[in-house]
Amino acid sequence: MTDTSDIANRAWDVIVIGTGMGGATLGHALAKAGKSVLFCEQGRAHLEDEAALRGDYPETGIADLCLPHAQNRDALSRAGRYGDLIEDRSGPRRRRFVPFIGAGTGGSSALYGMALERFLPEDFRPREKFAGMLEGAAESSLPERWPIAYEELAPYYTQAESLYRVRGGKDPLRGEQPGDALQSAPPLTAANQELFDFLSAKGVHPYRLPSACEFLPDCKECQGFLCTKPCKNDSARICLAPALRDHGAVLLDQCRALRLEATKGRVDSVICRHRGRDLSLKGATIVLAAGALQSPLLLLRSRSPDWPQGIANEHDLVGRNLMRHCVDLYALKPKAAPGPEENHKEIAFNDFYGAESARLGSVQSFGRLPPPAMIVDTMEQDLREGPLPWLSGCFRLAKPFIRSALGKKLSRSVILASLLEDLPYRDNRVLPMETAGGEQQGGDAILHYRLHPFERTRIAEFRKRMTALLKPYDVTVIKQAENNQRIAHVCGTCRFGDDPEDSVLDRNNRAHGLENLYVVDSSFFPSSGGTNPSLTIAANALRVADMLQ
Repeated sequence: MTDTSDIANRAWDVIVIGTGMGGATLGHALAKAGKSVLFCEQGRAHLEDEAALRGDYPETGIADLCLPHAQNRDALSRAGRYGDLIEDRSGPRRRRFVPFIGAGTGGSSALYGMALERFLPEDFRPREKFAGMLEGAAESSLPERWPIAYEELAPYYTQAESLYRVRGGKDPLRGEQPGDALQSAPPLTAANQELFDFLSAKGVHPYRLPSACEFLPDCKECQGFLCTKPCKNDSARICLAPALRDHGAVLLDQCRALRLEATKGRVDSVICRHRGRDLSLKGATIVLAAGALQSPLLLLRSRSPDWPQGIANEHDLVGRNLMRHCVDLYALKPKAAPGPEENHKEIAFNDFYGAESARLGSVQSFGRLPPPAMIVDTMEQDLREGPLPWLSGCFRLAKPFIRSALGKKLSRSVILASLLEDLPYRDNRVLPMETAGGEQQGGDAILHYRLHPFERTRIAEFRKRMTALLKPYDVTVIKQAENNQRIAHVCGTCRFGDDPEDSVLDRNNRAHGLENLYVVDSSFFPSSGGTNPSLTIAANALRVADMLQ
C-alpha cells in the first residue's frame, strides 16, 4: 500500500511514530501477531536507498554544521541524522546546535555502536542503589523503584538478545543471571587484548562487550554513520524491514507528526505532514517512539481544551526529568597499537559501578573516533558558542596545526569511554520552541539541562579513578561530560510509574488516563542507569507488545 489516500482512509490497529529500538521492535512484534501496523518516520527510509550516505560522516561535506541551511539538512537526512537545531538555554548564554541523534529508518540505532547490555538488577531500585549518597542530591526526583523489577524484564532481555543476535561475554561482577547466554564474538584485537590483560592485572573485571554485530569480513563496526554492509543489527534491519516485507506493515517516511488530537480519555487521530501534505491518521492504538526529545515535544504541542498543557501533561511532567549520560573519553597508546581499521568497541568493565565505587557508571572501549578534521571543527564550534566567542578566531588560525597534532596523537590510540549515570531533576527538561517564549527560527526545541552538584562531584571522582587506574599509560582525557551538545542516551522525559501525580505513564507504558496512548522509547525511564539503554528499550518494547496482542 503506497497511496497516501488509502493509508489515511484506513483505520489501523496500531500507529507507531518512530522506527528506532522501541518503535520498530514493538511494531514488528505486533505485525507478526497479525495486527495492521503503520509506521510514521520523520526521517528518510534508507533500507534500499541508493542515495543514502553510508560509511562516513556527512560532516565531511558540510562547511558549517550549526547553520541549518538546505544543503546541511539534505546531507544529514541522507545520512540518517536529525537536522533541526536545538537551543540550549541552560546557561547564561544561549547556544544552538544540531544534536547527534538519528532521524530515519532505525532512528539512532542506525548510528549506534551496537553495544546492547542489560541494566543491573539494582538499577530497577535506584533509591536503594544510591542509599547513603543522596544528601548531595536532595532536590533529585529519583524514585524509590521502577514500577517493574528486573525479574519481570529478564525474559524479554533474553528475547531481545536473541532477536538482535547479540554477541559478547559475561560481566563477571553480575553473578549468574538465568537465560543471558550470548552468542560468541570474535577474539579481541591485539590492542584490546593488551588493555584487557592490563586491567585484569590491576584487579579490574573486564569482559567482552555485548554487541549486536555480525562481524562480517572487513567489518569496520560502523559507529556514528550508516553501515555499508549487513553487519549492524539495528532496528531497521532486524525489525522494520521484516515487518514491511513479511507481515504487511506499512511505512510512511519523511512524515513528521505535528500533533495528536484527543478527547479527555482517548487519542482520536495523528496529524502528520508527509512530504508537504497534511494527513489525519486513525489508529486504535497510538504508540510514540520518536525518542526522548521528540515524543514529549509532540505531547506538549498537542494542546486542546481537554488538554490545555498538552496531552498526558495534567501534572506538568511531560518533558521534565530529562537525563543524559555524562561521557568522557580517555585516549591511550598501547604497545600493540591498533591499525587504521582496528579501533573497535570490544571491552567493558563495571568496577566503578558497584556499591563501593560511589555509583559512577560503566566503562567501555569507544571504538573509532571521528576524523581529526571533524573533531577540530567541533572544537571551533564549541568555542564560538561558548562564553568567550572571540577565541574561535584565534583557534581558526591554528586549526591546521591542531588538526595535524591531534591526528598524530589519536591515530594509534585506543579510546575508553566512561558513562556516568546522572539523576533526574524536574528542572532538567525539553520544551517546544513555540511554548518557550521565543520565536521558532529553524529551531525545534528548547533544552534546559544543568549538572547538579551531585553529578559534578561524581564526574570529578570518575576522572580521578580512571586516570589512576590507567597509569602508567600516557592518557589524554577528552572531557565531554559537561557539554550539553553531547546529549548521549537522552531519556526520562515521560517517565513511567504507579502514581499518576509523579509519572506520565503507567507500568505498562500507557499514558495515565488515556486508554490507547503508549510511549516505548527511552522517555519512559525513571532513572538513567549506568550503561547503554538500547537493550532495555528493546526488551521493554517486547514486553509492551505482549500486552497489546
